[in-house]
Amino acid sequence: MTRRKDESLVIQDIDARVPPQVRVLGGRITRRTAIGAIALIAMVVGALFAYTTLRPGAKPLRFESIDVTGVPWGRDFALTDHHGRARTLKDFRGKVVTLFFGFTHCPDVCPTTLATLGEAIKRLGAEADQVQGLFLTVDPKRDTPQILAQYAPAFYPSFLGLYADEATTERTAKEFKVFFDAEPPDEHGAYSVVHSGQMYAFDRRGRLRLIIRSQATPESVAHDLRILLQESDG
Repeated sequence: MTRRKDESLVIQDIDARVPPQVRVLGGRITRRTAIGAIALIAMVVGALFAYTTLRPGAKPLRFESIDVTGVPWGRDFALTDHHGRARTLKDFRGKVVTLFFGFTHCPDVCPTTLATLGEAIKRLGAEADQVQGLFLTVDPKRDTPQILAQYAPAFYPSFLGLYADEATTERTAKEFKVFFDAEPPDEHGAYSVVHSGQMYAFDRRGRLRLIIRSQATPESVAHDLRILLQESDG
């Protein structure tokens, strides 16, 4: 029990629950490997934060989230929303967009993150309709369009659930440096999914700008969204 508590501290920052053994689409990996992969993502996020804030000539911090403006990844996606409409980032041009990877059976980080985002958007007042929240399921086997249509808007009416087949989901996660693995189902067919917990924010031009950490508050998220909203849409 003590060992599990100690190991959980390694991944506390991204709110992931690692089971004894997890299953990936192409095979199985051990718990130690899963911890290492998630910890590596956390270190990458930390390194990005250090680089953007400590490098020579760095501008004073404007955002409370991690500014990743200009990174060569997280450029686009090709998914389907819960209405059955094909979606890419271009569909939301002119709005600030947030993207979060999760699954509807998630007991902790997913509902917490989406609730935080919903509260943040409410704080924007008249500008709230200029933000589009997107929830991409990493569990397309269970998260049907019907389930996503009930789940995502429960946190804010305009939120959209997104889905794809397993190969596209995995490819999109790789593009955004997101880690996820499904654990083997129990005797009742139930299972959970280990996944990283960061959220992404794009500006009105569709450029990836921020990594919003899972510990963010409604106030900090609203602060950063306001900055993006106030920037020229180019």
